[in-house]
Amino acid sequence: MGLNDTPSAERVHIGFFGKRNAGKSSVVNAVTEQELAVVSDVKGTTTDPVYKAMELLPVGPVMIIDTPGFDDAGTLGDLRVRKTKQVLNKTDVSVLVVDASEGLCNCDHDLIRIFKEKGLKYIVAFNKTDLLPSHAPPQENEVYVSATQKTGINELKEKIAELGKTDDAKLRIVGDLIYPSDFIVLVVPIDKSAPKGRLILPQQQMIRDILETNAAAIVVKESELRETLESIGKKPSLVITDSQVFAKVSADTPPDIPLTSFSILFARYKGLLQSAVKGVAAIERLRDGDMVLIAEGCTHHRQCDDIGSVKIPRWLRNYTGKKLNIKTTSGAEFPEDLSEYALIIHCGGCMLSEREVRYRVKCAADQNVPITNYGTVIAYMQGILKRSLEIFPHLHAEMGG
Repeated sequence: MGLNDTPSAERVHIGFFGKRNAGKSSVVNAVTEQELAVVSDVKGTTTDPVYKAMELLPVGPVMIIDTPGFDDAGTLGDLRVRKTKQVLNKTDVSVLVVDASEGLCNCDHDLIRIFKEKGLKYIVAFNKTDLLPSHAPPQENEVYVSATQKTGINELKEKIAELGKTDDAKLRIVGDLIYPSDFIVLVVPIDKSAPKGRLILPQQQMIRDILETNAAAIVVKESELRETLESIGKKPSLVITDSQVFAKVSADTPPDIPLTSFSILFARYKGLLQSAVKGVAAIERLRDGDMVLIAEGCTHHRQCDDIGSVKIPRWLRNYTGKKLNIKTTSGAEFPEDLSEYALIIHCGGCMLSEREVRYRVKCAADQNVPITNYGTVIAYMQGILKRSLEIFPHLHAEMGG
């Protein structure tokens, strides 16, 4: 991702769905005005979801997703259908592409049912209308198009833009907690797990959100925090730290200065924090042999002392004194069946859309499996969760603060 790119999690995700040979890929190419997807008369040409980040007028920054045919059959077909269902969990606007000469089939009705179950905004695009002598007037969420003749494509884009509108008053990462002229101290460890020559995405986004509030951000390593706080002469409005150095930062930050973590703020931003605070107490109920799922939203090269696969499992076993079975997943690999787990510990979700994070939280809630996140569980085990939630009085009260 370039420095000028909108992070993928912040883009409107537009998924194109339908049965094989309905013309999904042709419609995608017509909408994007690019040869994004391979087009063929052979059924099932698209075998994996195809992702493309781009600017789409009049919508803005989007992630276009072309999916395999939902009516695919056989072992490989089942795998493709499962991948398509995973795409639905991160989709903001769904476009169901239907062969207009055939009309809605059972597969299309199944997809519409899933759209409704998941609360998805959707459009039905009847493709290949150039082959029809006439057709009935479209319903409100329908549009007639011809990918080959390029008719109806602009109307389809307009409908996508209408459904893809985001609320400008949407929750901020931190901007709604601070004021212009405030200054915020960000504590960023630079160790072997930090990417060479740059900051990670949550740090970049936090700085941007602070600057958009007309506040100031001071970025320091944990080893420089105490001296920085003593020398700046003005009390910061907030200290935000990487969870991995939470204990040291808490010790070095005077109690009258509010303190929280990147992970806690991102959990709030993605709709996970309330569940995370409620779910973290399940640590006290863990028993020998219990299964714990540690889920990361991104895939990355794991370092020898990786936070998700090494540090948290070690801290968890040390804190509980139990022999735990710990499984880690990353990226889209979030299991549908969570019944074997006694606890789920999720990352902050910076690389996932809010919709996908909320979907995962709902999966856990539906199966009565407690879910928490990295920042919350680390702060809890280090005895500083109450302090890190003081900026959220309603959550602080739930902790007995």
